[in-house]
Amino acid sequence: MTTRKQTNKPAPFLAAKTFLALMGRGKKILTIKKNRILFSQGDPSDAVFYILEGKVKLTVVSQKGKEAEIAVLNRGAFLGEGCLTAQLVRMKTATAMGASRIVRIEKTDMLRVLHEQPAFSELFISYLLSRNLRIEEDLVDQLFNSSEKRLARVLLLLAHYGKESNKTELLTPKISRGRLADMIGITPAKVSFFMKKFRKLGFIDNIGGLHVHSSLLNIVLQD
Repeated sequence: MTTRKQTNKPAPFLAAKTFLALMGRGKKILTIKKNRILFSQGDPSDAVFYILEGKVKLTVVSQKGKEAEIAVLNRGAFLGEGCLTAQLVRMKTATAMGASRIVRIEKTDMLRVLHEQPAFSELFISYLLSRNLRIEEDLVDQLFNSSEKRLARVLLLLAHYGKESNKTELLTPKISRGRLADMIGITPAKVSFFMKKFRKLGFIDNIGGLHVHSSLLNIVLQD
């Protein structure tokens, strides 16, 4: 009888932390307060960021001055990677949604590690591909799904819900009905209506903060 050797591959977040430790003087760990801007639309594009703790929202402003929130990034996300291409200025504004710890990596240092560390390069590309898939899913969500499903999906994403069953996540930092409405494209009153329905069905609760239960997936998966 032969015994198969088990190899435990580190989780992407832990693997990224390990490889980030290899970076030189071009790396800096920032402690960011709530609502502090990491970079603004139009700023020089000269560094990549990696979220160790906290959440960051990405917004864009049109030429007419209208602002739109396009994404909320959680722990383990990269942002600002446009600097690795021909993007000379930032196309978005990145703002911390709560107290956060974020790694700032100079463009030259990031390029060096991507070339010298194939494992880190593979992890980074895997992240970009996953995020591209997420963008496609968001587009499909906007085109074909109801407002109720879109709200349920956003709540699950903001709570950083994984694939575990019977799990509950506390949504931090707090997010207003107005912000949820802007992200989904409906009115705050409609958000309140659906939130009341979710509470009544036991999918969320407000005891000690907004808790999102994995059972909320029932709304996303229903036909």
